[in-house]
Amino acid sequence: MTPAARLAAAASVLDSIAQGRQPAEVVLKAWGAANRYAGSKDRRAIADQVYKVLRARGRLVWAMDGREDGRALVIGSLSLIDGLSLEEIEALHTGDGYGPKPLSKQERARISLTGDEVPGWVVAGLPEFVVEDFKATYEDRWAEEAAGLMLPRAPIDLRVNIAKATVEEVEAELREAGLEPERTPWSATGLRLGAEPPPNVQALEAFKEGRIEIQDEGSQIVCALAGVEPGMTVIDYCAGGGGKTLGLGMRLEGEGRLVACDIVQKRLDNIRPRLIRAGVEAELQQLGPNGGGVEDLVDQADVVFVDAPCSGSGTWRRKPEDAWRLKVEDVDRLHTLQTQILARAAKLVKPGGRLIYVTCSMLRQENEASVDAFEEDHDGFMAVGVADALDGALVTDAGRAKLTELADHHRLRLSPATAGTDGFYAAVYERVA
Repeated sequence: MTPAARLAAAASVLDSIAQGRQPAEVVLKAWGAANRYAGSKDRRAIADQVYKVLRARGRLVWAMDGREDGRALVIGSLSLIDGLSLEEIEALHTGDGYGPKPLSKQERARISLTGDEVPGWVVAGLPEFVVEDFKATYEDRWAEEAAGLMLPRAPIDLRVNIAKATVEEVEAELREAGLEPERTPWSATGLRLGAEPPPNVQALEAFKEGRIEIQDEGSQIVCALAGVEPGMTVIDYCAGGGGKTLGLGMRLEGEGRLVACDIVQKRLDNIRPRLIRAGVEAELQQLGPNGGGVEDLVDQADVVFVDAPCSGSGTWRRKPEDAWRLKVEDVDRLHTLQTQILARAAKLVKPGGRLIYVTCSMLRQENEASVDAFEEDHDGFMAVGVADALDGALVTDAGRAKLTELADHHRLRLSPATAGTDGFYAAVYERVA
């Protein structure tokens, strides 16, 4: 494919992403499958262009006078990100072959503009309402936090299943496979691979045989707050894809009871092969629309882990397209849902048991506001400091020090800028009455 044809393809993929709800990665794979003539270098170049645009989408829409179509965004990126001159951009837009048609008068005018004052939310690369949230949370550091969330490509973090192998054994195995893993700084069970070139982790024997799982270091850390020990009854109340279910089950060492709950049966079905591969046993329990179906577990659990439905804003460095799909009303709806779920899950905790609330969100309405509401209505739960809650077998000494520093007693915020992880929020409680 010519460079011009790649640009036209990137514009088409961007339009497909905007028209649906599928992740960019899925749309790109579908495009590649439907266009077999595109070689691996072509597909990689198109993906690079797409993600480049998605990370700077707010700025590009603003620069192109509000246009949100793929063609406009690609043209804007050539000027604002790649620094091409008008003449160079025009040379890529001749309409020849499979390349994009020539620039219009309006397009030519937009990329020729200079000296306009760019609003702060545009520079940050986040929706305007999210910038206001960041300013309230991070104050003078808000721009640094925004850049950390949207600009860099995230590495690939792995969690070693220490029930099957040691970190040292898996590290050596990955090096023999030609990879260059590094230890994660905070999680004692984590290994990190670079994003470039993207490793095919699922093709590794270590993955197929359950010695590793793909799991961001931040996700590993919030599991370490659960304090799971062999013999406990542990409930993963919002199991989703099951990644944290596996992390919690690993610490039971085959002794105790692990229950994974979700409102969607298909999600639970998808966990089954992961459990088998990891050698973890769990009961899979579908919840009713109002949290029903677990009445037999009321007052029974040593640990209830609530990985609540959320905006996923903490993962925008991996899925930048999701930033532009989120609306204010979505966050309000999620806050209401989170408070309802947390109240239901709390009923399952036995006296002396632990309750952990987690989101992969960076937004106050889903984090501080949700746990504030819980604490106001549940005086039978006592806050547990992060430093006291951490499982010493799952965090490094440096991790304990860093996480204690970042914590606001029982509440912990992680972000790409401060911890080098995806964005996570956690709060830890113990039932005292």
